[in-house]
Amino acid sequence: MPFDHNDHYHRLLLRQVPRSCTAALDVGCGTGRFAQRLATRGIEVDAIDPAPEVIAQARAHAERSGGAHAPRFRRASATDIELPHGHYDFVSCLASLHHMPFDTVTALRDALAPGGVLAVLGCYAERGWRDWTWGLAAAPTNAVARLAVATGDRLRPAAAAHRARPTPPVRQPTMLLPEIRRQAAALLPGCHIRRLLFWRYLLVFRKDS
Repeated sequence: MPFDHNDHYHRLLLRQVPRSCTAALDVGCGTGRFAQRLATRGIEVDAIDPAPEVIAQARAHAERSGGAHAPRFRRASATDIELPHGHYDFVSCLASLHHMPFDTVTALRDALAPGGVLAVLGCYAERGWRDWTWGLAAAPTNAVARLAVATGDRLRPAAAAHRARPTPPVRQPTMLLPEIRRQAAALLPGCHIRRLLFWRYLLVFRKDS
């Protein structure tokens, strides 16, 4: 299994979870690895994704893992369902917002309980020297990480086969980071966005108590 840029940022995302969090929503959950990490904290987790094959594997992996808590996986898109208003203490969206209209963040915002946090690990289109400079900086680290994962998989083929998972639908981002910043400032007043390595950004929005 290749180095996963989204998994690399799980710890960063978990640091955004409010201490008093009891209910969370993971949007575009894929095969459910982050949703399961939330659930191990004793949080009630709803996890949605429109791709049937990855939802099927997420459910299967959760059953194999067992444990007292497991996410509730559902095949659905945030653009097609009505989310409960003011319900979730934490909403996450990992590398999936660019599959939807950006203003979907308003539905995610409205689903937050007072004091709740929306955390988006997003992808952006590259254009211009600043983006390319970050890409060049990420390339050597990315190559080393991929080599390390590939070496580990060769040494432990059984574990690699157990972790194997289908590839979710891929869509290239079209929004540039400055445009994301502008729209986020209008739709999520007070949010913070920072560029990350590995062609990602982190958006954090906290709803007023």
